[in-house]
Amino acid sequence: MTSVDSGPRPAPAALAEPTTGRPPRRELGVANVFSHGFLLLWAAMTVLPLAWMVLSSLKSNGEILADPWGLPEALHLDNWARAWTKAHIGRYFLNSAVVVAGSLTLTMLLGATAAYVFARYEFRGRQVVYYLFVGGMMFPVFLALVPLFFVVRNAGLFGTWTGLILVYTAYSLPFTVFFLTAFFRTLPTAIAEAALIDGCGHFRLFFRVMLPMARPGLISVGIFNFLSHWNQFLLPQVLMQGDESKWMLAQGLNALAVNQGYAGDYAQLFAGLTIAVLPVLVVYVTFQRQIQAGLTAGQLK
Repeated sequence: MTSVDSGPRPAPAALAEPTTGRPPRRELGVANVFSHGFLLLWAAMTVLPLAWMVLSSLKSNGEILADPWGLPEALHLDNWARAWTKAHIGRYFLNSAVVVAGSLTLTMLLGATAAYVFARYEFRGRQVVYYLFVGGMMFPVFLALVPLFFVVRNAGLFGTWTGLILVYTAYSLPFTVFFLTAFFRTLPTAIAEAALIDGCGHFRLFFRVMLPMARPGLISVGIFNFLSHWNQFLLPQVLMQGDESKWMLAQGLNALAVNQGYAGDYAQLFAGLTIAVLPVLVVYVTFQRQIQAGLTAGQLK
């Protein structure tokens, strides 16, 4: 009996290479290395200047000039005391805290109320009014400085905290309304309908039911507004001229930078900058999880 060779047999189906459509592992590895390297570089560019500023605030002026990148031989905490009292950073710090607290409270109250109405109620002209609010985000603040100066002065609010609080609130409302309107639309309507059926009025429904449910979004937009108000320089520089006792922190730091540039007391200048930055860092580190939850809540729902 003779055997006939019919040629090479085809490979079993189990041995065939799967085609899953996924990129090769090597490409994924290169992308991960590149992305992680970029994030590390960005973190270094952000953290190193802050660390250098804090270390410089603890040095003497001689150490800053002789070895600007070295560690301090001793902690000169008197730099912070001189900046707080002699440079009046403490006064400017408290002024900014009062103005930011007032403007942030007013912004969140008015913004949340308007956003809830735009998201939950139907009325004539709703889209027009909403787009007028949103259109305010496209208007740069420096284009309105001259008319804003005359409006505030004619209203008798020039050089006052009340005028600055109202201006901060007006320029923060567009973003606040835009952000919270999208967030309120993601909240379930069944809970609101059940509360109305149980006899809850619209006022109580908003403050007792909807606002607690919107807490992640409120915290997120509140932190963004806090950072914007606290770091504001242009508006106080234009609207708070004159009495130095009412200056904001940014104005005080600007005057300190000019004065210490001639006096050579750089340690006091770095101490003042550190005092101004610390509240921002504390707020962000404390509420970083709430910021992430608020930004992703709308997508997850």
